[in-house]
Amino acid sequence: MAVTKTLTTAVPHVKSSKVEQWYLEMTYENDSEGDATYYTSTFSTNVNNVDDDGATVFAKKAAGSWSKSELEALCPDSHWDTVFASQVDSVITNPPSNPVPDTSYTIPS
Repeated sequence: MAVTKTLTTAVPHVKSSKVEQWYLEMTYENDSEGDATYYTSTFSTNVNNVDDDGATVFAKKAAGSWSKSELEALCPDSHWDTVFASQVDSVITNPPSNPVPDTSYTIPS
């Protein structure tokens, strides 16, 4: 299973010329489009520079000062990795079996 992860959206929320929040989306793909095992899913998150406990998550700086790797590091990808693997397992690896209709069934009298 070849999984690729691509940061597809990064929207800075700016105040006084510095980013205080990021909206981020990452797209996961299993194998290649057209393959029988192909599966894709997009995950998103909002990351504030300060968390609910008041701890600093990232230092405020201008949007143009951010690197792609810094943005990717803000994504909860270990959680997303687990969710994506579960999705692939339930859809590709171990899909649910559908019941088979019995058209020869006779209604009891």
